[in-house]
Amino acid sequence: MTRWAFLFALALLTGCAGLAPVVQPEATARLAGRISIQVEGSGAKGGAGSAGFELTGGPEAGSLELTTPLGAIAARAQWQPGAARLQTPEQDREFADLDELTRELLGEPIPVAALFAWLRGEPWGAAPSVPVPGGFEQLGWQIDTTRKAERVLVAKRLAAPAVTLRARLEEGNDASAP
Repeated sequence: MTRWAFLFALALLTGCAGLAPVVQPEATARLAGRISIQVEGSGAKGGAGSAGFELTGGPEAGSLELTTPLGAIAARAQWQPGAARLQTPEQDREFADLDELTRELLGEPIPVAALFAWLRGEPWGAAPSVPVPGGFEQLGWQIDTTRKAERVLVAKRLAAPAVTLRARLEEGNDASAP
């Protein structure tokens, strides 16, 4: 079982047990909903999973919390320049950056910093992008913006191994806010 699949299995099993929520300052962005990630291919650790998510802060410093169906926090990633931390009910781990953290979990880096813009259906300002029919390409990913009005993001990594990230924002998120 991959670490990502393990985290999702853990999320389902932990029920009410979990990490305490982090209180974020009012000025930070907050995007929440459901997310699923599927990693395929022989070169990756492989696997798939889904969870509730809350993404707060911004690309430079923030947090991503994954929650169980009962709302308990199963895992929390926090980052700031030069450091990233992964907390689960069982352990805390430190990483050099967010890419290293997601690479350890999934076998492949996921551009979490870009998600703040991608969830709004926009390219991330810190990297070049290319418009394509139905969306744009950025950081080696194709972002489908055709379901932006439905608050749905589908991002597919173009290189092998294939990685597909799907997210649906909750009502009440301001997907147009920075």
